[in-house]
Amino acid sequence: MKKVGIIMGSDSDLPIVQKAIDTLTGLEIPFEVHVYSAHRTPEEARQFSVSAREKGFGAIIAAAGMAAHLAGAIAANTTLPVIGIPCKSSVLDGMDALLSTVQMPSGIPVATVAINGAANAALLAAQILAVSDAALARKLDTMRKEGADKVLSKDAAIAAQFNR
Repeated sequence: MKKVGIIMGSDSDLPIVQKAIDTLTGLEIPFEVHVYSAHRTPEEARQFSVSAREKGFGAIIAAAGMAAHLAGAIAANTTLPVIGIPCKSSVLDGMDALLSTVQMPSGIPVATVAINGAANAALLAAQILAVSDAALARKLDTMRKEGADKVLSKDAAIAAQFNR
């Protein structure tokens, strides 16, 4: 199975990224986590990107706040799918990171999830890997069914309480 790379611009992003780590762990998808900055360690971020495919990665998740150029810097150096997580900051509530992540120039795509949307980033990476991994696709199908069952159970409880 291909690995997922998780790159965060700062270790302060770890509480957000933890949801991606937990999701990938639950799906038994191998991953690596690194701290690389698009601005402070551009060569290390570039080297990770350039060598990711040959090192067995199938997708990369990049989390950053504020200027949030990390996902774009990663995507500029690989043709692997890159999923950006814009992280909420204290200044603009993550809107700066969202716009920096989503507004990529033509030819350098970055899939972007919601502000602090690490769980969805991991699920999107899993769906990308599941295109060529039937066992992983079945796990995702099971997870979806379990999610639907939870909602229907809550619906039944609410209906029993209020519908007469």
